[in-house]
Amino acid sequence: MAGKPKLYYVNGRGKMESIRWLLAAAGVEFEEEFIETKEDLEKLRSDGVLLFQQVPMVEIDGMKMVQTRAILSYIAAKHNLYGKDLNERTLIDMYVEGTMDLMGLMGLPLMLQTPEGKAKQIALIVERATTRYFPVYEKILKDHGQNFLVGNQFSWADVHLLEAILMTEELKSDVLSKFTLLQAFKTRISNIPTIKKFLQPGSQRKPPPDDEFVAKIKKIFNI
Repeated sequence: MAGKPKLYYVNGRGKMESIRWLLAAAGVEFEEEFIETKEDLEKLRSDGVLLFQQVPMVEIDGMKMVQTRAILSYIAAKHNLYGKDLNERTLIDMYVEGTMDLMGLMGLPLMLQTPEGKAKQIALIVERATTRYFPVYEKILKDHGQNFLVGNQFSWADVHLLEAILMTEELKSDVLSKFTLLQAFKTRISNIPTIKKFLQPGSQRKPPPDDEFVAKIKKIFNI
């Protein structure tokens, strides 16, 4: 039997967090090898295991897999979280790309800001979330009247949207106030047993980045 997937990344969210979410949603236990120093990263590069010299990297099923989107697609397909046909898979891809765009605004573009710039970036994130992204998912749920985004079956798109919602709520707790279907969706998906477990204290879910974490990644990745 294959061993647990092994995740190589810093001890924080970043691009690896969505991978942690998806593995957890699929009920897959995983191990983590944390990159603590610039030398740790250089060793991975010199060992030749990073195809494009960058992390995240996941060791899974005998492969050393890089590129976040490729890793996520593989996990989703392997664990029946990628729809039942090409049409559903394309919808899942579109919905995931939307949440990726939103979450992208909450990564380095937010972490590296001055306090004044951070306030402006948060305002931008909330504006985009409430006028561009969340209305789309609210409409999808309203139009088909089902519990999940695609095919009335739990999928990668649902996992990714919940992650994006919770990240946005960390910036503005009432961001879903005008989206009643998304409020119900959040409650419903959060109570799926594998997700509920991941949301409990002590899981491998990472906290929001603090100043110490930002300083650390600047040093490791030479930012």
